[in-house]
Amino acid sequence: MFRTHAPFLEKASMALMLLGIVALCQPWNDFLHRYSVLMIIVGIVAFNVFSRIRPVVSDDIETETS
Repeated sequence: MFRTHAPFLEKASMALMLLGIVALCQPWNDFLHRYSVLMIIVGIVAFNVFSRIRPVVSDDIETETS
């Protein structure tokens, strides 16, 4: 399951890290500011996990030999 969704989850973890940085810098919402470091840490851990999972290679593509 994770092999098919790893590229999407990798991009989602990068978005979570960016959202955590934006939440850390904004002064309006105390809830976002309070949990911003947690969002950044979860994004970093998720990125480290999902960036190491190789995506499934499709057998539909035929390679030509010279």
